[in-house]
Amino acid sequence: MEYVKLGNSGLEVSKICLGCMSFGDTNWIHDWILDETESRKIIKRALDLGVNFFDTANVYSLGVSEEILGRAIKDYAKREDVVIATKVFQTMRKGPNAGGLSRKAIMQEVDASLKRLDVDYIDLLIVHRWDYNTPIEETMKALHDLVSSGKVLYIGASSMYAYQFQKAQFVAEKHGWTKFISMQNHYNLIYREDERELVPVCLDQNVSMTPYSPLAAGRLARLWDADSKRAKTDASAKKKYDTTEKHDMLVVSAVSDIAKERGVSMAQISLAWLLHQKVVAAPVVGVTKMVQLEDAVFATEIQLTDDEIERLEAHYVPHKVVGAR
Repeated sequence: MEYVKLGNSGLEVSKICLGCMSFGDTNWIHDWILDETESRKIIKRALDLGVNFFDTANVYSLGVSEEILGRAIKDYAKREDVVIATKVFQTMRKGPNAGGLSRKAIMQEVDASLKRLDVDYIDLLIVHRWDYNTPIEETMKALHDLVSSGKVLYIGASSMYAYQFQKAQFVAEKHGWTKFISMQNHYNLIYREDERELVPVCLDQNVSMTPYSPLAAGRLARLWDADSKRAKTDASAKKKYDTTEKHDMLVVSAVSDIAKERGVSMAQISLAWLLHQKVVAAPVVGVTKMVQLEDAVFATEIQLTDDEIERLEAHYVPHKVVGAR
């Protein structure tokens, strides 16, 4: 496993980040969630393969994902050897101040995450979305205070427009507050809309991207006539991708062709393409099977040629923006 610096910081992370949304409560909103026993097996294997970067969120199974990750890390690793990222913004309960990025919401949710993870600090706290109902000054000051207190070491952003990200960074710089070092955005071979504005902004500011949905909910890991439980049941993924299916299938076909030529999996080729993007530090890969984890790790060893990259990118067409709001 290779390790890279995350953005404009000295923090070293593995080039694959294990996404933990698939670990939690099997009765949560998704049908493909793994229980704790199966989740721990994957977390343990990830550690054995050199993965040190784990991404969860307070809202994943309403906190159960954090609990499972925290217990596994305590049993299988030393706290100082891992980088734990979690998120704040989504609504966690009924009533006022139950979500968003107000100072109150951020402070109470971070304390709750620390308790569930059973750790003294969060390595990377990510704002899960842009809060249209809270002044950005309030949000950035609260995040800065958490870093100053030692409860959080670094901060990152996720899923917002370039102008919003730039505004947040400007506010932090203006007041001498902590700035974001990472951007967890929606980015893969069949969704590249952030290349227009957000990618250039992140490159300019030395902010690393840690893309979510790097395999487009499995659509870049298999031909679309293949069968999978997630393909059948994931309503969110259907909304993201099914409207551009005719065009996207041409991209998927190119992935399949190159994978066959190299004798590797489609997932490895799709992840290798992301890892060739200068702005990307570590794709966030969610897995439900051991082979998916191993595919992701081995993808870091693949060096694509210029011709292969051109073939993978040739059929992309503009998509409706998904994820920024």
